[in-house]
Amino acid sequence: MPHPPPHSCTTGTFSTLSTDAESLSGGVHDVLRVGATVRRPTGPWSPLVHDLLRHIRAEGFTGAPGVRGTADDGRTEILDFLPGEAGTDPAAPAVTSLTALESAAALLRAYHDSTAGYASTAPREGWLLPAREPAEVICHGDFAPYNCVLDSDRVVGVFDFDTAHPAPRLWDLAYAVYRWAPLTAPGSPDARGTTEEQAVRARVFCDGYDLSAADRAALPDTVAERLHAMVAFMRAQAAAGHPSFARHLAEGHHEQYLGDAAYIRARREVFEHHLRGAV
Repeated sequence: MPHPPPHSCTTGTFSTLSTDAESLSGGVHDVLRVGATVRRPTGPWSPLVHDLLRHIRAEGFTGAPGVRGTADDGRTEILDFLPGEAGTDPAAPAVTSLTALESAAALLRAYHDSTAGYASTAPREGWLLPAREPAEVICHGDFAPYNCVLDSDRVVGVFDFDTAHPAPRLWDLAYAVYRWAPLTAPGSPDARGTTEEQAVRARVFCDGYDLSAADRAALPDTVAERLHAMVAFMRAQAAAGHPSFARHLAEGHHEQYLGDAAYIRARREVFEHHLRGAV
């Protein structure tokens, strides 16, 4: 997708609205920074997300916003502001650096590990995205540069947990690798690097996560399956009347995802070769 998906962010570049509130860029919702806090609209899934954020904080994971509470009769959540630079430009040198790639993978692993105990008893219904079995962790659901915070070229935080849901580790990691490598077909708006260069970056991410050999073997097909699932979700949301998803379909974003999925499967041997060589 040429631009971040339709989920609001909790940090990033902002423009001053007044001396007290600042509008944050990057999402389709009205998101305000007020001092050290961020105010975002809630959704039906927000209580589950708040429980998740409180759990991982108790587990010692500090790379996500803390929950301050809700306001406006529960329609607005109040979260901690994460200082740093959001990776809204996927081609920026800091975002494409090996340090960013390795630290992003390590952060995702630490986040997943902090959710493992919660995932075993977490509800399977009520999340924005459907749960998947085995529910090894609570997936972030959109672990991409635009939802991460960097300190120089090191990834130190992740925000926007609207798409969190119980699922296998690999389901979350597949989309993260897709965004961070990135695994994009030649000629697509986000295309960067040769297939071999993308495969090497995918291996670096898997190394940073300490992904098992079995999961590495399954990664290319899982990335393609994850992209097809995302397109199905976009279509369902557009059919339900969600204007942002309808606009993204009209702009052809789904065609890029499906094209990237076909490309990954067509070049599976290249990706598998480099991924196997890392173990």
